Amino acid sequence: MKASDPNPNTPKNASLLGLGFDNKDDQIRITRGKNFVLYGGSEQTHGIMQETAIKVNEKLDHRGKRLEETSPEELRDIIHEVADSIGNSDGEKK
Repeated sequence: MKASDPNPNTPKNASLLGLGFDNKDDQIRITRGKNFVLYGGSEQTHGIMQETAIKVNEKLDHRGKRLEETSPEELRDIIHEVADSIGNSDGEKK
């Protein structure tokens, strides 16, 4: 085993990080939840980030998976499903 290899007995951790840069009202918005941290954004943007993070976790729970066990490709697909379900692509909820 190389010195740079992680200890196989150490549990993996993963988190989602959401950053919003469109804030114009001097409010500092921070939300922490199960495996995610969201920072910044307008009220609307922060709300979308919250809803997305929560629904991603719900989908992972439904699949019986943890974020640490999810491949980047599967996570991308889940995020796209969530974005489509909340209407994030056209700015309106479905």
